[in-house]
Amino acid sequence: MEGSEHWRVEGAVVRGERTATHATDDQRLLESRSATGWVHTDPWRVLRIQSEFIDGFGTLAELGPAASVFGSARTPRDHPLYATAERLGAQLVRAGLAVITGGGPGVMEAANKGAAEAGGVSVGLGIELPFESGLNPYVNLGINFRYFFARKTMFVKYAQGFVVLPGGFGTLDELFEALTLVQTHKVTQFPVVLLDTQYWRGLVEWLRSAALGRETISAPDLDTFTITDDADVAVNLMLGDHSPFSPPRRPE
Repeated sequence: MEGSEHWRVEGAVVRGERTATHATDDQRLLESRSATGWVHTDPWRVLRIQSEFIDGFGTLAELGPAASVFGSARTPRDHPLYATAERLGAQLVRAGLAVITGGGPGVMEAANKGAAEAGGVSVGLGIELPFESGLNPYVNLGINFRYFFARKTMFVKYAQGFVVLPGGFGTLDELFEALTLVQTHKVTQFPVVLLDTQYWRGLVEWLRSAALGRETISAPDLDTFTITDDADVAVNLMLGDHSPFSPPRRPE
């Protein structure tokens, strides 16, 4: 479909072929204009958005149990965090889970690498960006999205929890969206794990002192996530009460 690009490849390198332009579809959709051109273009974008949802649902419908892993695209391959994410990806696969990432470099690539080399399903949900294109070479089931909101739906719908490693605005966006969905009971039994206490400690302390202190959140909201340095803890929380799982369905 035109709305997204996907691959089902087993035992092969998967790469996104799209070259991102400086003006992305998300950007064009959100622009405010004084002219009336949007009247003629935006309604047609609805069909493209619809196709992204259809393609995502169709591609991932038989994925099986999975966990979404988030973290910085800027993490170099020789960084200890890359090694941590790689080990995490392998551990999740050995526990019977597929691994879903944003399909980019850094922590995402590391988690996909660990999953793929452990013989598991390594999912990449790519996004059209002006400074980044294509999926990393360790994705064996991939989709490229134009719209963030369609992509974000797939992260939640097809995962039973999030493992969040150190990252920037994109990682924080996914983290707080997940916490909001848990807080508002849009999703239930959805563990969110912050891996690397040194990185996340300041944020958690701010939530306790500032947000809870001013009563912009409630005390139970601080129980919607777990902070740890132990990848085994993260994996066990992803498994919840449903372990052991049958292996996820591999791409055909």
